[in-house]
Amino acid sequence: MSESVKSVLVIGSGPIVIGQAAEFDYAGTQACRALREEGVKTILVNSNPATIMTDDDVADVVYVEPLVPDVIRRVIQRERPDGLLPTLGGQTGLNLAVQVAEMGILDRYGVKLLGTPLEAIKKAEDRALFKDLLQQIGEPVVESTIVHSVEEARAFAEKVPLPMVIRPAFTLGGTGGGVAHTLDELDRIVAGGLNASPIHQVLLERSLAGWKEIEYEVMRDASDTCITICNMENLDPMGVHTGDSIVVAPSQTLSDKEYQMLRTSALKIIRALGIEGGCNIQYALNPDSFEYAVIEVNPRVSRSSALASKATGYPIARIAAKIAIGKRLADLRNVVTGKTTAAFEPALDYVVVKIPRWPFDKFQRADRTIGTQMKATGEVMAIDRSFEGALQKAVRSLETTAKDLGWEDPNWDDARLEDLIRRPNDLRLWAVMAALRRNVQTDTIHEWSRIDRWFLDKMAGIVALERRLQSEPLAGELLWEAKRAGFSDAQIARLSGTTAESVRAMRDQLGMRPVYKMVDTCAGEFAAATPYFYSTYEEEDEATPLEGPRALVVGSGPIRIGQGIEFDYCSVQAARALQEAGVASIMVNSNPETVSTDFDASDRLYFEPLDVESVHEILRHEARRPANGMPPVIVQFGGQTAINLAEPLSERGVEILGSSQNSIDLAEDRERFEAFLRRLGIPQPHGAAVTSLADAEEVADQIGYPVLVRPSYVLGGRAMEVVYGPEQLARYIRNATTMTPEHPVLIDKYLLGKEVEVDAVCDGQEVLIPGVMEHIERAGVHSGDSFAVYPGINLFPAEIETLVNYTTRIALEIGARGLINIQYVIHAGRIYVLEVNPRSSRTVPFISKVTGVPLVKLATGIMLGKTLREQGYCGGLWPRQPLVAVKAPVFSMAKLSGVEVHLGPEMKSTGEVMGVDLAFEPAFYKALIASGLALPPRGSILISLADEDKADALEMIGQLVQMGFKLYATEGTAALIQRAGMPVQRVTKRIGRGKPDVLDVIRMGTVHGVINTPGPADKEILDGLEIRRAAVERGIPCITSIDTAKAMVAAMAKASDVYSVQPLSAYRRTGFGY
Repeated sequence: MSESVKSVLVIGSGPIVIGQAAEFDYAGTQACRALREEGVKTILVNSNPATIMTDDDVADVVYVEPLVPDVIRRVIQRERPDGLLPTLGGQTGLNLAVQVAEMGILDRYGVKLLGTPLEAIKKAEDRALFKDLLQQIGEPVVESTIVHSVEEARAFAEKVPLPMVIRPAFTLGGTGGGVAHTLDELDRIVAGGLNASPIHQVLLERSLAGWKEIEYEVMRDASDTCITICNMENLDPMGVHTGDSIVVAPSQTLSDKEYQMLRTSALKIIRALGIEGGCNIQYALNPDSFEYAVIEVNPRVSRSSALASKATGYPIARIAAKIAIGKRLADLRNVVTGKTTAAFEPALDYVVVKIPRWPFDKFQRADRTIGTQMKATGEVMAIDRSFEGALQKAVRSLETTAKDLGWEDPNWDDARLEDLIRRPNDLRLWAVMAALRRNVQTDTIHEWSRIDRWFLDKMAGIVALERRLQSEPLAGELLWEAKRAGFSDAQIARLSGTTAESVRAMRDQLGMRPVYKMVDTCAGEFAAATPYFYSTYEEEDEATPLEGPRALVVGSGPIRIGQGIEFDYCSVQAARALQEAGVASIMVNSNPETVSTDFDASDRLYFEPLDVESVHEILRHEARRPANGMPPVIVQFGGQTAINLAEPLSERGVEILGSSQNSIDLAEDRERFEAFLRRLGIPQPHGAAVTSLADAEEVADQIGYPVLVRPSYVLGGRAMEVVYGPEQLARYIRNATTMTPEHPVLIDKYLLGKEVEVDAVCDGQEVLIPGVMEHIERAGVHSGDSFAVYPGINLFPAEIETLVNYTTRIALEIGARGLINIQYVIHAGRIYVLEVNPRSSRTVPFISKVTGVPLVKLATGIMLGKTLREQGYCGGLWPRQPLVAVKAPVFSMAKLSGVEVHLGPEMKSTGEVMGVDLAFEPAFYKALIASGLALPPRGSILISLADEDKADALEMIGQLVQMGFKLYATEGTAALIQRAGMPVQRVTKRIGRGKPDVLDVIRMGTVHGVINTPGPADKEILDGLEIRRAAVERGIPCITSIDTAKAMVAAMAKASDVYSVQPLSAYRRTGFGY
């Protein structure tokens, strides 16, 4: 270790957004642990409360603060680190490190940039410098140019024919980029790309659509030792962002000559850049020749690094962190094998398939075409001995309506299929399978899609097996072939006309069960000590069942809107709590981006789909020792994914730890829950469960509009809507749902009041409530999209008393064991229960961190039979901390064209940040900065308010005027402002009906923020939607809730310059009460 580096500042990646998900939290967490192993003090700055990375024990000092230069300066001033590690926080961390270096902050305080030098970062990230470097070392580049204006782009288009790829500099997930096929598209995408790039620079390059896209993950140390960790091949050809591509590792269709040619190039590039640590290099390869071009280099841990790390078992972030403080690859032990050094290149004797998880189930109107700008929120990974097996397992892991490759939309005709195959989109894989079933030749599909024939032949093989399962008797040999090709029991049953239970019984009779193979980085060449396994249908098993007490934790699967990294946090905490209690933890998950699937996050990791068959087979495998029996299962921490497994696993004789299946069902069954609350005398909004439009209309008429409608058994408010009249209700029932007696639609009276949320932990005797959270937005905005404030600063002591009383009684009576989350609304002085979930919620990490109460650890202890008192805690409300914390939502709307920005009961945010301080205003202001929603300190604001919000907004408008903002407003709002005697510039709301209209002032950059609240009748009106979309696409803060706008302006008026920056633990104290 370099003697001079005794403390290191690590910059995290901030909130989960499209293009930057949990892979950076996984990398940062691994790196912090690696540095601490070397005796280096780690100081972490990250704004995301939902991740394990910001737990007190991951780094020596943890700051949960906005990721802006001023905060980094103040942390450096206070902590005086020797070095800064910029390459683990994704594009956010990298850009921030470059900013503080260029501002002279690092030089002023003597802080070294560790690992990759600043010059190398700039050469890789700045498109012009990178192009020059490639030309100097003789590496092929795509015909391209750098532009700083739309006019320059037009001039290049006269020399190079369209289509053309637009890549903005210093952005993540291809933000602002795209492929232009027409001059109009070129103008629009270049303008957006220039706006998205922090240095206002865009690369235009000739489109290589149809070429193969190949990635190499490489590593280099300061002594110039370089290795290739993994090479990956995108199933989708060039033209699709790698984060939106199906990726296969190792590459399946390259000849040895092609593989070695690109490997040599990758090592040459990492050496030329002088990168110290991990680096990802992307290539385009002409399928008809050996011609290739270098597309991009990420001089940091990237989304693909996490995939490469999990695919090979090689801990990239851990090794990169050690290289950054001067270690050499040859000196570092590969902790997976325990025998080889880190300079040993991994070898794979299996196939890995990654499939993205897109949010189009949430956003029905979004453009489903995928291109160079990423749209996926998460991803799944599967491992098997064949491509077919890995592909089928990965599809089952996605948890969408397309449960396996057999799914087809009944409306697909031949023309629609061709379109879906020609145009990259989220359904293309299923369209290819449907075309093969209709006997479309693989050559034709290759022509339409440019997907390599090798992959298409493998998919045709799956279809051939489907046909045999439909036509031949289900004998042992056919069943064995189907299982080896990744078919689930349910698929086989559907195709052969039997039941999944019968297929399982037949397998048992034949002794046909999966074996579990090790991911060991060395293809079995050395005996490895890793606890990391995948299933396959072969003879030899490598996973000897664990001995002694053990429990299986069901993870939460891919990151998606409504079920994010918060549940992975809970799963990891549960595994740790089990280990501390002397119980071996077995983790099952399918997500390559997260901490839960790190090789050392649990005693044993199974990388498998989270379906009943896969989890049950693991349990049966672990029960092979006669004395063992099946391990009990924890489903409380994996979101709805895990909860959905409780009933089917119980039916198979599995012990579920924590709240019983009866408790879960009581909370989710409308009629039982109503009767339960009635018995307790606790109010609930009037409503009912309905299974027809006639019932729905009758209930809505009885309780009165507006009503809140939603499907039962739901997470993330999916398909939830506030309905204001019979026509809207009829449309909802027709479009949004499939009603059955098992899954009715719930209709409740919509109460416009203050929403309050409580997380609690119950041992059956006592209930501990760490704190009460108040939402800034009134009820009607999904809790995941609301600003949540701890403590409830606007709640009366009597209200808090009632909330504690209701929570305690509900938790005890429902039979909760472990965590429970309850949402309330305070309306006209009464407190009503909106929803009860006897499981972990997305606010558990937030409330745990701000109160210091280890909720997941306590809940796990309860599941193992300990009371709260035996764990050192007692029931009631935990003493109030002398701080205010605000959880703010973060959205990725700019990535999804056509999506409505306005907030409602259906969740839309992809991540969250936290602002914490000693008072509300600075805490809220910090949350706004961290989430990118803060208005600039001066400038112009466009205001367009719904009629019902106008009177409520006058004080806020007055504050904006006093702060020196120039106001623009639509007709009705401008009249209100003028009557109040304040200056305003009127703009017309009707687009194209006068100059300037609302879109003009947004698109021309006249205004720097938008406050636009749609009224009930305005939800579907195009003008309002266009205002909000235009603001998002220009990167301008757009606030759609009057409550948020008022709180924001009040906070800015009081706190814009004065906020604290200190470690999270320094804000907390013990012994404070309400």
